[in-house]
Amino acid sequence: MTALVASLLSFDADAKPKKRKYLTQSGPPTLSLAAEPTVIKACEDGRVQLNAAARSSDGAPLRYRWTVNGGRLRGDGPNPNWDLSGAQPGVYQAVVDVDDGRELNCVAFSSVSIVVIDCPPPPPPRPVCPTVEVSCPEAAGENAPVTFTANIRGATPGITPSFNWTISAGRIISGQGTPSITVDTKGLAGQTVRATLDIVGFGTPCPASCAVSIPIMNKPRKFDEYYDIARNDEKARLDNYAIQLQQEPGSQGYVIVYPSRKAGATQAQERSQRIVDYLVNTRGIDAHRVMTIMGPAREGWVVELWVVPEGAPPPVPQR
Repeated sequence: MTALVASLLSFDADAKPKKRKYLTQSGPPTLSLAAEPTVIKACEDGRVQLNAAARSSDGAPLRYRWTVNGGRLRGDGPNPNWDLSGAQPGVYQAVVDVDDGRELNCVAFSSVSIVVIDCPPPPPPRPVCPTVEVSCPEAAGENAPVTFTANIRGATPGITPSFNWTISAGRIISGQGTPSITVDTKGLAGQTVRATLDIVGFGTPCPASCAVSIPIMNKPRKFDEYYDIARNDEKARLDNYAIQLQQEPGSQGYVIVYPSRKAGATQAQERSQRIVDYLVNTRGIDAHRVMTIMGPAREGWVVELWVVPEGAPPPVPQR
């Protein structure tokens, strides 16, 4: 008995107490999450940069697990790229879980929201001037109205143009506000009439123009007129007439004789022949350049001396 007690006492004395190991639990990682940008337009670049800043309490390496409810996530770790290109307008969320992989460690998580907004409708297309051409005759007769007409091609759909005409001379007698106008050219011989059209409604001037020359028409002109005067006075008048015909070699001379109602049947013819003979035989005018016209009878004798430029119509006796 005494030996057994001694033996037990000896065992207890030699035995060393054993140390027990305990696992200590660290705190969860600290975590912050940001995104740039947080608002994007559906029609623009939809890439978002995610930035997770996490740190474990004891410096252990961390792992990141990302989930998103739209778009495409490219990359891993703390800074992936989130592509929301083509996403419909709405709110999208990215969630990240962070832990150090140890069983007893807590997990930190955070989320960020991105708002995708609709794009404003595109502005309406800027109106573009159509192709505008204005046509007019190459030349016009004196005192004859002239028409100017616009031809329009390639106008912006949905725009109803209006027409504003201006002219350099003359008077618009019809068509203002329409694609075609008529211009009175009375008294404009020798001038040029330009019609300019401005197409209104496109936000910018759309002018076009056309010009027409009004030529001076060759007309017969009365050089002199006399009545039943003395023969010498008549010769003096015919001398001046012959000089004028000589100064205008391309012109034609016309003599209109209005006989007196009391004159005999042959007197008018004799007088006209007398005038031609003097011009041809005395004054040297070519016989082909002098024509006589018999006018209707009047109360007394009347003789008209006309100069007709080349290309002009002959004079017409007055009734």
